[in-house]
Amino acid sequence: MSELATRTLSGILMILVALTCLWIGGWAFGLLVIAAALAMASEWVRLTRNFSAGMKMFGLPYVLLPAAGLLLMRSVDNGLALTLWTLAIVWATDIGAYFAGRSLGGPKLAPAISPAKTWSGLLGGMLSAGLIGALIASRTSLPGPCIWLGAPLAVLAQSGDLFESWLKRRAGVKDSGRILPGHGGALDRLDGVVPVASVMGLLLWSHLL
Repeated sequence: MSELATRTLSGILMILVALTCLWIGGWAFGLLVIAAALAMASEWVRLTRNFSAGMKMFGLPYVLLPAAGLLLMRSVDNGLALTLWTLAIVWATDIGAYFAGRSLGGPKLAPAISPAKTWSGLLGGMLSAGLIGALIASRTSLPGPCIWLGAPLAVLAQSGDLFESWLKRRAGVKDSGRILPGHGGALDRLDGVVPVASVMGLLLWSHLL
């Protein structure tokens, strides 16, 4: 099976599992978030084994903030739609950036960190996230800012991707783990979710959303 086929099939399966747990909510979604956080923490410990103490400790907020953000979002009124919107932004960014970058190419976004990423990919991810975010927000009772927040959050998601690429390059590894066929580890799959869920959780907690 080609790498793209493996990545696509496993990606669809992961999305289905996430959507099922999100729909059920409660214990199912809580267990999914906890399992993801534990997997991320384990990979972080391995990746930062030879890093400074400060960088090792940074793993604590890096794992806990997005987990808390997701749990908070799912617990509020209309939490199903809000959490779905947040995850869909990240998924749309990844898909849009991948296909736009592959088809259009062009100048590299950050060649020293991630040689495969391009500016066209970033723009494709922003466009995709903006459209999906506006579509979901317009068909639900989400707060008004969700209509336009998709594209800015796509930049944040790509920044999370670049940070994780830097982390792996610094650690001298290709993937953060091997638990997800075609995707590597939990950190590889959730690198965009980390900043987006963290920011959305903080906005919600501070009543700015």
